[in-house]
Amino acid sequence: MNNTTAPTMKRSSLMQIVPVMLCFFAMGFVDLVGTASNYVQKDLGLSDSQANLFPSLVFFWFLIFSVPTGMLMNRIGRKKTVLISLVITALSLLVPLLGNSYGFMLVAFSLLGIGNAIMQTSLNPLVSNLISGDKLASTLTFGQFVKAIASFLAPILATWGATTVLPTFGLGWRALFVIYAVVSVLSISVLAATPIKEEEPDKASSVVDCLKLLGIPFVLLCFLGIMCHVGIDVGTNTIAPKIIMERLSLPLETAAFATSVYFIFRTAGCFLGAFILRYLSPRIFFGFSVILMLAAMAILFVGENLTVLYIGIAMIGFGNSNIFPIIFSQALLAQPKVKNEVSGLMIMGLFGGTVFPLAMGYAADAMGQAGAVAVMTIGVLYLIYYTLKIKK
Repeated sequence: MNNTTAPTMKRSSLMQIVPVMLCFFAMGFVDLVGTASNYVQKDLGLSDSQANLFPSLVFFWFLIFSVPTGMLMNRIGRKKTVLISLVITALSLLVPLLGNSYGFMLVAFSLLGIGNAIMQTSLNPLVSNLISGDKLASTLTFGQFVKAIASFLAPILATWGATTVLPTFGLGWRALFVIYAVVSVLSISVLAATPIKEEEPDKASSVVDCLKLLGIPFVLLCFLGIMCHVGIDVGTNTIAPKIIMERLSLPLETAAFATSVYFIFRTAGCFLGAFILRYLSPRIFFGFSVILMLAAMAILFVGENLTVLYIGIAMIGFGNSNIFPIIFSQALLAQPKVKNEVSGLMIMGLFGGTVFPLAMGYAADAMGQAGAVAVMTIGVLYLIYYTLKIKK
């Protein structure tokens, strides 16, 4: 009897994991904001500070929705919460097809941020209903790898839409939204049809209970570390093409490939990080990653050659790829009795994607893209300090 049951359980688990991985792919749609904001800036003639409002707006909603999403999961369950996030994401991708005015794009990016905030908070706990023990970490890491695929495809699809057949249909680079909207609808259909048995709801806690945890020094350090990580991630995603356009006078359609370079190496870093961390301590690998990013910032400050700039962008992509899971795991290990609350706080730290682009936009208006790089360098310097606090 056991011989016939085991294969069935294995098939059942695979049938559940595949829809969840499709949701991780949809989670990566948030990273299209860097590419899209550059095209909107070009279409509407916006300044850097105006254009950088888009990624800032996306990540602002993490501050508002992360902790309440944890409470929502306790009421309706994790799967239903993920489905809600996918519906909101699909709506956000349809709004730009109705018009490309500044107001339409603000609404679209707001909905994208709200959907992604809910998804980031609820999807990882949903995976824990399917995978447990020592396989959970590797499954979540693979989910980040799948998410990164959607991230680096975004600039490629936008450029394809802007330069090939689709302009004749009036879509241009916004074809990206059509493609990702179709995938979102597919994700909703597949996940809704997948039976997942969930654990009993966690004990309810209040927003105040969660925020009080920031009074614990190491939790606060982790929260600020997440803010810096996301700020560097969104910042590089946004300014990489701008640096190339500023230094080399290349058109956006050509310079946009710099964003793909970043995400290609971030994707590779996510994949390799799962294996590297089996042999290196988190502190050593984290320290190596941060030093790599610091060297990359120096390259972006002075680089005048396309290949050199690509190398710097690639170094940031690889270096920043495993910062989030290391900080996240360190925070959970430090406070094992309040994992849900700590998890909500760490996701709220993605608010760094609002703070950094705004500061970078104003710095770029005043000093050129070197000013934006200087803002990201501050985040890297903080992560160097955080390295000293990581437990061996």
